[in-house]
Amino acid sequence: MKNIFNIEVAQTIVKRIENLSTTSSPIWGSMSVSQMLAHCCVAYEMVYTNQYSRPNRLSRWILKTFVKKMVLSEKPYPKNGKTAPQFKIKDEKNFELEKDRLIAFINKTQQFGEAEFEGKRSSSFGSLTASEWSCLFYKHLDHHLTQFGV
Repeated sequence: MKNIFNIEVAQTIVKRIENLSTTSSPIWGSMSVSQMLAHCCVAYEMVYTNQYSRPNRLSRWILKTFVKKMVLSEKPYPKNGKTAPQFKIKDEKNFELEKDRLIAFINKTQQFGEAEFEGKRSSSFGSLTASEWSCLFYKHLDHHLTQFGV
């Protein structure tokens, strides 16, 4: 898995995002390109804002026991897989705004670096290593950028 904290990897992801346009359409799934960008921002909002509440104890146990391994494995996410409710973007979003927000989140994360994320707590999965955070961020971005052919 590529390391999102590596400047070259982060720049490659940003270039892929910049190759999107308002007319980009998905190879699979039903999200528009602007909804996909907003969807990808949710992972970062969970880290950098208090916008989302922490799952309850039972939900956290289920996530840590059954979902974490799949999310953090090298195996790609399945097409049209289920997503958590907070990741579902139902209304249309502003493409440029969401693109700029996502790029800013990627740059912020890369600038903070691995040391900032080593042992950092995820609201869903508990404490993660920097490598696990990188996997979580990179794998999700790669999945959706591939979904839109970039």
